[in-house]
Amino acid sequence: MIPLPENRLPEYPVDPLFLHRWSPRALTGEEMPTEELMSLFEAARWAPSSGNGQPWRFLYARRHSGAWETFFNLLTPGNQAWAEKASVLVLVVSRTTNEHNGKPALTHSFDAGAAWMSLALQASLKGLVAHGMGGFDRERAKEELGLPAEYHPEAMVAIGYYGNPEELPENQKAGDANPSQRKPLAGIVIEGAWPQG
Repeated sequence: MIPLPENRLPEYPVDPLFLHRWSPRALTGEEMPTEELMSLFEAARWAPSSGNGQPWRFLYARRHSGAWETFFNLLTPGNQAWAEKASVLVLVVSRTTNEHNGKPALTHSFDAGAAWMSLALQASLKGLVAHGMGGFDRERAKEELGLPAEYHPEAMVAIGYYGNPEELPENQKAGDANPSQRKPLAGIVIEGAWPQG
């Protein structure tokens, strides 16, 4: 099980599931059974979406597969430094048009985010790491993974088993030792109209 960071204290009561979900970088590199991996995608499959459009798609590469190098090389060097020990790399994409009428799907990113969160929470429940990443080359992802024009690369995810933070590159150890906090509710929740002035 991934340890619960001591510094994660909610302002109001929430299920511990939300506090347990964080994004460590320390991974073991061990293989992940198909059933375990597919349970994460199964959780994502049940996420809500506008008009039940389900615009998300997940492309993935296992650590020792032929596709691994392509996925891995899409990452920025900073992410490569720790994600090299992931069991699986995932590219989350979303369809920018509605399948039923071809019109713009205005909530495609929002919906894909809901699916990603479902995947992340399922991983947390299973004691797995699911670390989302924005640091990757989106244009190369489109080209090298053959995405149709109507699909937008949203994020990449490193999935695996929690490892030893001491094995991380020196400049990344602190992140696992002191997981990120959150802004206070007063900084993100506004009643009524946006404050003026």
